[in-house]
Amino acid sequence: MEIAEIQQEIIDEFSMFDDWMQRYEYMIELGKSLPQIDEQYKREDHLIKGCQSKVWVHADMEDGKLRFTADSEAIITKGIIAILIRAFNNQSPSDILAANTDFIDEIGLKEHLSPTRANGLVSMIKQLKLYAVAYQSQLEK
Repeated sequence: MEIAEIQQEIIDEFSMFDDWMQRYEYMIELGKSLPQIDEQYKREDHLIKGCQSKVWVHADMEDGKLRFTADSEAIITKGIIAILIRAFNNQSPSDILAANTDFIDEIGLKEHLSPTRANGLVSMIKQLKLYAVAYQSQLEK
């Protein structure tokens, strides 16, 4: 499935909820389904800078597709990274780099986060894209 299709699925799912309490609960559920990061990657060098809560992300490439795992100490933050990973997991680095993140605005996530969490969201997107840049450069060698 292409990134845009996954993002549309996420938009559709969030639109089913009437209020933000339900959406937060859904995000918490998504966080519980997050592909678990191996304990060896819960180190400083996998920590996303700019997040209020600790968030670790790791990526590997398999058959030209990036596979992300992550974890966070905070349940809402874990839900946020789960949404991003769902959109970008098992995608090629070039597709990740070309993808926009407008779906975040469409589900209204940024406007319902505290300023520090919103900054963390931007940092998470940046980190996933940085992984894509690094792996894309390996493919081009």
